[in-house]
Amino acid sequence: MSAAPLIIPAIDLKDGKCVRLKQGRMEDDTVFSDDPVAMAARWVDEGARRLHLVDLNGAFDGVPVHKSVVSDIARAYPNLPIQLGGGVRTMQTIEQYIEAGLTYIIIGTKAVEEPSFVTEACREFAGHIIVGIDAKDGMVATHGWANVTDTKATELAKRFADAGVSSIVYTDIARDGMMQGVNVEQTVNLAREGGIPVIASGGVTDMSDIELLKPYGDCIEGIITGRAIYEGSLDLGTAQRYLDR
Repeated sequence: MSAAPLIIPAIDLKDGKCVRLKQGRMEDDTVFSDDPVAMAARWVDEGARRLHLVDLNGAFDGVPVHKSVVSDIARAYPNLPIQLGGGVRTMQTIEQYIEAGLTYIIIGTKAVEEPSFVTEACREFAGHIIVGIDAKDGMVATHGWANVTDTKATELAKRFADAGVSSIVYTDIARDGMMQGVNVEQTVNLAREGGIPVIASGGVTDMSDIELLKPYGDCIEGIITGRAIYEGSLDLGTAQRYLDR
């Protein structure tokens, strides 16, 4: 794993538009663009070396809703690693996304409800599976964050230590979209205890968050950012150059 984490722009898809939610609430959204492909182009032009796509409708409905626009983005950037989550509940869905050109598929709710699905997916699609762990106060949340379970995030991560998972996207729901800073302690703790590289998500506000995460390049593989780069409190290119130093 590279010692320099990647800054990974988030493109959250809702009703065909590029939006950001606050704390995962579908009704509390800000529309940033009605052209997700153009938005992807913007972040690539600014130096993104990976993209993070989320099918928000898919996460809530349990089935993919934005396959066509996702395919359009993948087609536009065939050499760019793209990861996607939201509505991934079947092997067929994973296969279709990989055939469409995506590199990594994120399994979230299904990883909690049926851990064996992750093991099977890792066997079937080796090197392409990421587990998404969304947590509130350290406890796992599912179904588009609508349900908070009694499973500890660290315990869930440990379950997949030997499954062949590429990495874990860890999101602190309480901070997501709130511009309150990353929960560095919980993120690093999850990476250390789980033994799987972690992609930090939720709460990235400005360069101070990037500075706090940089020393943990041995276990933090990437940093997902959404609202901060959309609203301009963080410059993607500047942040990536800082991490690369």
